[in-house]
Amino acid sequence: MASVPSLASTLQQQLADALTAALPDAGAADPLLRRSDRADFQANGILALAKKLKGNPRELAAQVTDALPAGGLIKDIEVSGPGFLNVTLTDRAIVETLAARAADGEGRLGVPLKENAGTTVIDYAQPNVAKEMHVGHLRSAVIGDAVVRILEFTGENVVRRHHIGDWGTQFGMLIQYLIEHPGALKHEGGASDGEAAMSTLNRVYKESRALFDADEEFKARSRDRVVALQAGDPETLELWHRFVDESKIYFHSVFDKLDMVIDDPDIVGESGYNDMLEETCRILEETGVAVRSEGALCVFFDDVKGPDGNQVPLIVKKTNGGYGYAATDLSAIRNRVRDLKADTLLYVVDARQSLHFKMVFETARRAGWLNEDVKAVQLAFGTVLGKDGKPFKTREGETVRLEDLLDEAVQRATAVVRDKADKVGLSEEEIVGNGRYVGIGAVKYADLSTSAVRDYKFDLDQMVALHGDTSVYLQYAYARIQSILRKAQGAVPAAHPELELAPAERALGLHLDQFGEVLAEVGAGYEPHKLAAYLYQLASHLTTFYDQCQVLSPDNAPEVVENRLFLVGLTARTLHQGMALLGIRTPERL
Repeated sequence: MASVPSLASTLQQQLADALTAALPDAGAADPLLRRSDRADFQANGILALAKKLKGNPRELAAQVTDALPAGGLIKDIEVSGPGFLNVTLTDRAIVETLAARAADGEGRLGVPLKENAGTTVIDYAQPNVAKEMHVGHLRSAVIGDAVVRILEFTGENVVRRHHIGDWGTQFGMLIQYLIEHPGALKHEGGASDGEAAMSTLNRVYKESRALFDADEEFKARSRDRVVALQAGDPETLELWHRFVDESKIYFHSVFDKLDMVIDDPDIVGESGYNDMLEETCRILEETGVAVRSEGALCVFFDDVKGPDGNQVPLIVKKTNGGYGYAATDLSAIRNRVRDLKADTLLYVVDARQSLHFKMVFETARRAGWLNEDVKAVQLAFGTVLGKDGKPFKTREGETVRLEDLLDEAVQRATAVVRDKADKVGLSEEEIVGNGRYVGIGAVKYADLSTSAVRDYKFDLDQMVALHGDTSVYLQYAYARIQSILRKAQGAVPAAHPELELAPAERALGLHLDQFGEVLAEVGAGYEPHKLAAYLYQLASHLTTFYDQCQVLSPDNAPEVVENRLFLVGLTARTLHQGMALLGIRTPERL
């Protein structure tokens, strides 16, 4: 089905046409349309035009008003102040537009697909092999997953990349320990779940580290093993793969708890670019982008200096011949542009790495890998804080394990669901399932409802609250609508454009119509918090609607019941789709 133009875009076009007709000397003019408390919309563009044309703004506003088509969209238009236009739409136009959205058989609610969509490679959810995921890994995964969903819904071709830490000197130690202790990676009791995999990896890491620190000969053998790994020794690579595979069992178990799908082909870690590193360095040196400094291959920047005033370089290749992170990141850019045909590279990475990526992106531009047709963007995110406003730690001062955090969220949410279960008649299976959806949704929403670049406080008590700006409030709004639809007793949702709408109905309808425009803005700026804000406002409009407009009242005429069922039904669909784009489930009964 074709996309449905929003009421705002239709009004914008009519006003622009009227401006051109009434004021031909003005050329193409923007009405500067926005929502208003005094009417449905306000157009402020005439004031600037009056200054340009040296005319009276109120007189010009009257000319534009006279040039607008009668009937249909606009119910009332008033000239206010120094030439502002306050516009009220007809109830019929609101309902007919919403009906067109509801009739979209493809389930897109009339939201258009982006024209001339490109290819975005998004780098997110980047755990490290043989290391436990902690609270610091939460934001990259949650924000990245939401942005992927939103971009794909708007029509972008998205390629996922999980740049896991699967290379480096620590693997020499781990592999050498495994050679000398062949059974070290066997799970106790033969278990193969994620928790058992991480427990085994933790044990092997601690044991190998203790031996590395205490035994100089083992330390020497470990360093030799690093050389063998980098040289591609078959036995060493086979054992390295065992660590990677064991870690993936753990990764997938954590991502499963987060209700996220991470596919193996999308996991391309540091090792995936090994074969490109030397060529990347050679190109940078031959083109003069990188230069030798004290034996290392470096890129310098005029605006990056240390406390002593000297330039701080991006080190691509170390003095000892080893490759820095920059060599891998630059090789990844080459691969993503050359082989994946990306025109946008999006990195969902901690804000504390902003300087590194600023230098990497500038280096890639100097080398010609990034240009006017290919851009790289860091979607930087802030830190997860505890209730005390400090980086989130355990009482013992340790970094919080991500699994522990998620498990506690589900436990808290399950208690909240169980407390309400008798009223709804939920089975034990539904209580457990909904507890998971509410708990994980609460964690995700708390993250996504905050602008990514800002820090936020992790407060589970607040996150699972039934009131306020929480995912639980939105999930209950959806479930409440489903309950009403089940109680409708044969009344069928149906749009009735001929009816006069109550103020709360109009407010709800106008907000519903903004869904597509909000998604376009969210996708363009990689700002899922704006979608979260829209959905919270939608649920708030719904609450006001419930207070002022009974849906199934026996005092209502049948067409009023049908129209209100239509409005709440479309609200439910919009909540469901919007929450799904944030990666959050909406249970039918809660």
